[in-house]
Amino acid sequence: MRFVSDPPISLKIRKMKERVRWLEPSLVERGIDQTRMVLDDGCESPEFSFLVVGDSGSGAYRGENPQRQVAELMLPHREESRFVLHTGDVIYLVGSSEYYLKNFISPYREFLVGGEQPERITYDQMVFNTPFLPVLGNHDYYDVPIIYGLIAHAALPLRRLLKSKLDGGFDISWHGSGQGNAYARAFLDYLKAFDPKGELEHHLDSHYTAKTETGRCLRYQPGRFTRLPNRYYTFRSGGIDFFALDSNTFNAPSPLPATKEGDAYRRELEKRRDDLERQKLQIIETSSELDSNQPDDAEQLDDNRTKLEQIDELLLDIEKQLAADETTVIDLEQLNWLRQKLIESWNTAQVRGRVIYFHHPPYVTEATKWHQAQTLAIRHRLRQVLDAVANAVGKQAAGRPLVDLILSGHAHCLEYIRTGDTGHADSNLNWIVCGGSGYSLRRQRSEGSELRETFRNSQSDRTRLVAKSLLFVGRSGQGFYKRRPYSFLRIDVQDGRPPKFKIRPFIAEQFRKQWNNSELEPFAI
Repeated sequence: MRFVSDPPISLKIRKMKERVRWLEPSLVERGIDQTRMVLDDGCESPEFSFLVVGDSGSGAYRGENPQRQVAELMLPHREESRFVLHTGDVIYLVGSSEYYLKNFISPYREFLVGGEQPERITYDQMVFNTPFLPVLGNHDYYDVPIIYGLIAHAALPLRRLLKSKLDGGFDISWHGSGQGNAYARAFLDYLKAFDPKGELEHHLDSHYTAKTETGRCLRYQPGRFTRLPNRYYTFRSGGIDFFALDSNTFNAPSPLPATKEGDAYRRELEKRRDDLERQKLQIIETSSELDSNQPDDAEQLDDNRTKLEQIDELLLDIEKQLAADETTVIDLEQLNWLRQKLIESWNTAQVRGRVIYFHHPPYVTEATKWHQAQTLAIRHRLRQVLDAVANAVGKQAAGRPLVDLILSGHAHCLEYIRTGDTGHADSNLNWIVCGGSGYSLRRQRSEGSELRETFRNSQSDRTRLVAKSLLFVGRSGQGFYKRRPYSFLRIDVQDGRPPKFKIRPFIAEQFRKQWNNSELEPFAI
């Protein structure tokens, strides 16, 4: 039985719209842009810094808490940074509300008002003293199958007593995220909670007071009111436009073609699924014979737990491919919004640069993510948007990249990738994966650092190099000599047009039961 279930894309979109009262009359009448916000922090300098974390949302495991180690490493940079971007997966394993205290509030307590007593902060009443600006990860949407939830809830005392070997690092609730409801209550301006007349109107007139070229919008006030307007949104800082996306609603694989080749690939996927299920059972059987009190066995159990996580991810990706058909929903509304906003950004004189961040990476060399159908779907759909922007912007770009920096998570590593000539408008761009800030780290694929892609046309298929990994920080070594380098980024934005970005990677590494902190060599883009 699978630990998690992923709601359909159509349900994710509908539920999130209900929670923010998407385009209801009270908002439309006031000319409110529900995808825009203004950071009311009094900072206007074109030179500023911000921090980036991702895939952090776990608690202590085997007496260690990597997320807290990373958070403590961030603290000396907090006063010098304008905000923190989070690339998703705020809470593992199923984004449930009951784990926010342990897996978010407590680790990041210094970033919260009242953080000196984190146990008194409820997940849906958080106020940040440093702006904390996340996007949704897949785990923030996950739920628990009803049968498993009932079993897990009933067996919880027994599991704690026996200290289950393989689910010791899994914070699995019996109810899951509620199709992303816990995340919405924690971070979004949850307008659904207000009475639709007087109470809602008073709230809108109190907090949607910022005015921009697109109308009124939410005013984000550190220390007072720190809610986000929507699951995807944009804001401007120091002349840089930031675009936060929900990639969970445009990552669905395309349907398999109704051809001999498509049928053959379907059979291949079904065989691969069966092989993975057998591997999973074998790992569980092997693990049952290991003693977690013995150091070598404990390391093997840790490896086995990671393998099970990877197998479940691969199984979910296969299931998404097999289930895809002509009725599969793609969030065209959000993709069209991004296209339109990027074009507007290029036609706004005071904007000197653009940054996009979301969860699923279009380019990555982490072992389990690089070839997934979801990865390729995100790449394909982002390309379509950028191609359309390039056609609209034309000579305005004057050889500049359409986007200066693209940040993502999902792959549990830190990686810097540079695309080459892809034949599309995503050529020669800078892509950084920041997904190693607290949860189980992964290794780089054995195939190496170069990513190749096969381009098909009516005459022939042609494979060419499209991207290359220039930095990869992830799990390495074996057994007692395994290295686990958890990470976050500090990014310093410099003045000028186009802007320059100084990328500073920081590492909290666990090696042979010891923690060591370091800063890697900064690099400029």
